[in-house]
Amino acid sequence: MMVKLLSVNALPGYKLFLKYEDGISGELDLSKHVGKGVFLSLKDPNRFCKVYIGEANQISWSDEVDICADSAYLTITEKSPAEIYPALRKGKSVA
Repeated sequence: MMVKLLSVNALPGYKLFLKYEDGISGELDLSKHVGKGVFLSLKDPNRFCKVYIGEANQISWSDEVDICADSAYLTITEKSPAEIYPALRKGKSVA
């Protein structure tokens, strides 16, 4: 986990507002994904609004539908993993 997700709130238009422990916050637009594949069930706005932070810090709607909070962080910040973990630039493990 890169940065702990502190809160997630559903917004109109199948967007989420995310806030992270390091002060980063922003919107994640899922409108192109909702209604397709694993996100089919989220087409119902009432179901989409039931988003929560799961036990493993994931953005979740159920045991079957979730998004990695780290991936969402990279999307919001428009950063690469190497920008977050300098050791990746040198080919080292971050674990």
